[in-house]
Amino acid sequence: MDTMSLLMQGFAVALTPESIMFAVIGAILGTLIGALPGLGPANGVAILIPLAFSLGLSPTSSLILLTSVYAGAMYGGRISSILLNIPGDEPAMMTCLDGYPMALKGKAAEALAISAIASFIGSLIATIGLVILAPILAKFALKFGPSEYFALFALAFATLGGITGKNQFKTLMAAAIGLMIATIGIDISTGVQRFTYNTLELFEGVDFIIAIVGLFAISELLFFLERHAGDGLKQVAINKLKLTPRDIIRVLPASIRGAVLGFVAGVLPGAGASLGSFISYTLEKKVSDKDGTFGKGDPRGVAAPEAGNNGAASGALVPMLTLGVPGSGTTAVLLAMLISLNISPGPMLFQQNADLVWGVIAAMFIGNLVLLLLNIPMVGIFVKLLSIPPKYLMPVVTLIASVGIYSVSHSPLDLYFMVGFGVLGYIFRKVDIPLVPIILGMLLGPEMEKSLRHALVLSDGDWSVLLNSGLSMGLWTVAVLGLILPVIVGPIVRAKMRKSKEAVKDV
Repeated sequence: MDTMSLLMQGFAVALTPESIMFAVIGAILGTLIGALPGLGPANGVAILIPLAFSLGLSPTSSLILLTSVYAGAMYGGRISSILLNIPGDEPAMMTCLDGYPMALKGKAAEALAISAIASFIGSLIATIGLVILAPILAKFALKFGPSEYFALFALAFATLGGITGKNQFKTLMAAAIGLMIATIGIDISTGVQRFTYNTLELFEGVDFIIAIVGLFAISELLFFLERHAGDGLKQVAINKLKLTPRDIIRVLPASIRGAVLGFVAGVLPGAGASLGSFISYTLEKKVSDKDGTFGKGDPRGVAAPEAGNNGAASGALVPMLTLGVPGSGTTAVLLAMLISLNISPGPMLFQQNADLVWGVIAAMFIGNLVLLLLNIPMVGIFVKLLSIPPKYLMPVVTLIASVGIYSVSHSPLDLYFMVGFGVLGYIFRKVDIPLVPIILGMLLGPEMEKSLRHALVLSDGDWSVLLNSGLSMGLWTVAVLGLILPVIVGPIVRAKMRKSKEAVKDV
């Protein structure tokens, strides 16, 4: 069956009243979460995963809800960037450079509208890219054996820090911590207890959903309270929208270029939305800034990074769905959701769960349209959230996370684990140890161990089996480059990004 037929079947799933309802709910919740400085899509999805379980949603409904939250949070991040000069999350940082100056000139409504349109274009082009590229990559991945999968997992860990990572050693140390946590429980091959200390609750290992909510959501709540405790944030007033068709046509080329660059950055392991936003803005400045207007309120400087980070967000779903390797922190959280539903991401996903995967992809088209229709006329409502004092808002968010976790297992111990992981995540972030590698280690660790054992069993314990094919050698070569390139190229890219951050502060 060709791709278009499968996509049409996906639309049949996505256009049911239930799917549309969850897409709309997810889009609204995601935009609200994205508008809050610091929360971001990963934390928003992490908070809502237990809620999806507790409501007993089907796998398709759960994924449509959470992918809509993901897309909505990427949209919402621009609101605080433009009105407060505070990025909703790191990918929205580049939007501050021209978005906030536009707001200071009395063009906040135009900046918000342009960013919404650019976000829609970025997500739309990237979702089309996902439709084209994902099946091709899934067919290619069917050639993978246990040796190739082990090399692929090693590649995922080697490229975790990406070009923009601060410290490659800390990234690898965090991945090692995640792999260590993944070994807790009963070894499924030998039946031997590992690091359980005869504690019944640890026999099945550490639930990564609890770890995700703790490390992402609870630690972020602690940081949010530390940074913004007290009153709400004062933002620039929103003027009446005066956007003309000529204004939209002017930013279309920037949006399209940013979308393509962002999609490529999202597909590449370890790159992510931050790099997509950065390179989109950088290229657009070189191409379009003939009069030195960038950084002073140029609409193209808003459109390019917004298209780039939204394109990267959808692009990061490609390796997650086809290879089972997440391309970003948020897709790592979505991967955990799939595994919890006993659905194995990878090349067989497109054959064994075609209705689910194509239904979710079709729902992304619908969700992006919903987001565009919501974000232009209803942006004033979303902005009101920024004026709510955190001392009222944060207890509600904490309550949602806690009730969701407890409703899944009805175990008070899980709440203690959640809080423990939250404190651990808070400490790790204080010393700049990234959290995504820990989660990725917990998620990929069991499959990585299984692939290694399978390969060694087939080869009678001969370790050279890990290097006996051209495909595995290619993956190992890319993995080594993934470790070396950040050391060489990373300082240059990070220096440019630091200059951009300083420019944001100076605006």
